[in-house]
Amino acid sequence: MTHPTIVFDLDGTLVDSNRDLVPALNRTTAHDDLPPISKADVGHVVGQGALMMIKRAFDFHKTPLSEERHKELLSIFLETYEAHIADETVYYDGVLKALDNLAERDWILAVCTNKYEHLARKLLNIIGGTERFAAITGGDTFPLKKPDPSHIIKTIKLAGGDPLNAVMVGDSINDIDAALTANIPVIAVNFGYSDVPVEQLKPTTIISHFDELVDEAVNLAKPHN
Repeated sequence: MTHPTIVFDLDGTLVDSNRDLVPALNRTTAHDDLPPISKADVGHVVGQGALMMIKRAFDFHKTPLSEERHKELLSIFLETYEAHIADETVYYDGVLKALDNLAERDWILAVCTNKYEHLARKLLNIIGGTERFAAITGGDTFPLKKPDPSHIIKTIKLAGGDPLNAVMVGDSINDIDAALTANIPVIAVNFGYSDVPVEQLKPTTIISHFDELVDEAVNLAKPHN
């Protein structure tokens, strides 16, 4: 019998990384004399990547941004973010307890994020937890990334799991669309970085705290021989 696999998004799902992403964004845009932007103003685009965050800051301040400067600022952002990647970032409440519970039930755990893989691994190494996951894949691990379903499917296979016996956990349209397209049930957290209420994205089910995760995952898993 194949052990069930549970695949987690990272930013806005397992960890509250806005605590370090937004300060990194503000340090970056300060190079162009833009005032700081608040988490409330930019937070919901975190899941869409650094380029979108930078563009959102410039749009918010009604400041033009050339393609060349956009790329330059991306390099600055990645450098400053990596240097401060875990200054304030923490796991959401209940995450580690839920991961332990799932591991005790012989679930295979994996991370599938659009963050660069080396940044995801560095963050998890610092805050603790890399060893919990059978696979950690990023937006640059495979040719395609979420919302392409192959990102999740390949992550599951890399972890030694079976896509027919898997569950996805995420907070954004990228996670939900990728999972549903792959015919994988998806649990959405409603405290992440989605730019719309996750109910509108029609996930399989929704949780408001990680204390709810294990029961929901067990209900959705479909072990098979």
